[in-house]
Order: sequence, then C-alpha cells, then structure tokens
Amino acid sequence: MAAYIIADIDVSDPTLYQEYRTLSTSAVAQYGGEFLVRGGSTTVLEGEWTPGRVVVLRFDSLAAARRFWESPEYEAARSVRLKAARGQFILVEGV
Repeated sequence: MAAYIIADIDVSDPTLYQEYRTLSTSAVAQYGGEFLVRGGSTTVLEGEWTPGRVVVLRFDSLAAARRFWESPEYEAARSVRLKAARGQFILVEGV
C-alpha cells in the first residue's frame, strides 16, 4: 500500500532552502519516491490551518518512505533544511 509524506514548511532562508531542494530531490529519487505536490498556491477550504509551502511525496510503502526518511542522503538534506526552514511532517498510509 502506498505511503505519503506530507509537509508544511515555512522557509526563512530561500537561498539555503534551494540547496535543500537539490539534495532532497536526489534522495527522493534514489529511494523511489515521487513528488505529487511541491509548493504552489493553497486555498484553505475549512478550519484554521494557514499552510506555508506544502509538499506531498509518494512512496510504494511505509517501509520505503521510512528508508528514505532515515537515509544518510536525506539526513544530509535535512541538516540543510533545519538551517533554512521550519516544518511539520507526517507519514500516512494511503491508496
């Protein structure tokens, strides 16, 4: 069953965040993931959520998503992201 990593990110350093995008794009591809949403405009339809930059990744399984999340390649990307942005991330099983 597919799994999705969903992120809501507030970027504080766009220049450094571009480095994160480069590193994370490579890691996502290496671990079989695909970007379904990567930024773009958002419209709140209900509730109090005020999203920043929304990203949705798809993986073939929860195990595949975890391999990506825990990989040394993504750890390198994450260390850059932590200097450039704050985010909230969830892993959810889907269809």
